[in-house]
Amino acid sequence: MNNPQLTIGVDVGGTSVRAAVVDAEGAVRDTARAATPGEDDALESAIVRVVEELAARHPVHAVGLAVAGFVTPDRRTVRFAPHLPWRDARVAERLARRLALPVVIEHDANAATLAERRFGAASGSRTRCTLFVALGTGIGAGLLVNGELYRGAHGVAPELGHLRVVPDGRVCPCGKRGCWERYCSGTALVTTLVELLASDPSSPSALARKASVQARGITGRHVAAAARDGDPLALRAVAGLARWLGEGLSLVADVYDPELVIIGGGVAGSAPLFLDEAREHYARVLTGAGHRPMARIRTAQLGDQAGVIGAAELARQQHTERGG
Repeated sequence: MNNPQLTIGVDVGGTSVRAAVVDAEGAVRDTARAATPGEDDALESAIVRVVEELAARHPVHAVGLAVAGFVTPDRRTVRFAPHLPWRDARVAERLARRLALPVVIEHDANAATLAERRFGAASGSRTRCTLFVALGTGIGAGLLVNGELYRGAHGVAPELGHLRVVPDGRVCPCGKRGCWERYCSGTALVTTLVELLASDPSSPSALARKASVQARGITGRHVAAAARDGDPLALRAVAGLARWLGEGLSLVADVYDPELVIIGGGVAGSAPLFLDEAREHYARVLTGAGHRPMARIRTAQLGDQAGVIGAAELARQQHTERGG
C-alpha cells in the first residue's frame, strides 16, 4: 500500500499517554509512550512529544485523542476529566497549533466502540443498537445506533458506570453512592474481596492472607488470577461481579434494547471466569424475559489497543471528510 493513510491515536490515561500510528486497516504500525503529568501544560507537552516522535518516523496526516472525560459535541474541548487536569480546555485547538496537524478528541469508550465497530467484535454487524461496556478501574460505555455513535445532547452520553444500582451503597468518586461501577469493575473486585474478608476472616484463602497483610497491594488482576487458581474468596468476589454485570445490563437493556453487547476493558481479559454467569443472570432478571429477544453478549477483540485505534480512525474520518 503506497498511501496507507496513517494517523496517530493517543490514549490519554491517568497514569500514561499511549500513542500509536494506525493504518486504514486498523493495524498498529508503531507506538510511543510517556508518563501522564499532573499539570495542564506539562500534559500537552507530553502528548506533543510522543506524537512528534512517531511523526518523525511516519508520514501521518491527523491525530485523534481518546480521553476519559466529558467532550463537547464538536470534539474540540474537554469539559471535565476526573483523572486529568483539563477543565473546559480547548485541547484540540492548542495541540493542533503546536503539532501543525488536525486534532480531534473523543471519549475513550466511544473511541473503543468505534474501533470495535470498524475492525473488531461489531465489524460486519448490521445491528440497529450495539452497546460497548468497558470494565476497567470503573465502567466506560459507548452506544451505536444504526451504526453511528450516540453522544447525547451535550456529548456526555452514555455515562452508564454512574447509574445508581444500590441506594446508599458504596461511595463513588463521582460524589454519589451505589454506582454500578462500584460493584462491577476491577476496583469493585478488590472492594468485594475486602468486604468478604471482613465478614469471614477465617476463610481458607491465600489471597485473604495477603490482603490482611497488604490490602493496598491487591488489584483486580490479583483477584482474577486467584480465582483462576480456585481461591474460594476470589471466586466469590468474581461471582459478585458476574451478578452485577448481569443486573446492570438488564437495566440498560430496558432503556436501549440493544441487539449486541460487547464487553471490553482490562477486566474482559478474565471474561471466562464470569461472562457465562453474567449472561444467565441477565436472562433471569431482564424485564419480559422469555417473551422478547435478548442481546447477544460477546467480548471485545481489540483489547487495550481499542482506544488508540478508534481515536486514529476518527482522525482519519475527519481528515477525509475535510478533503485531506
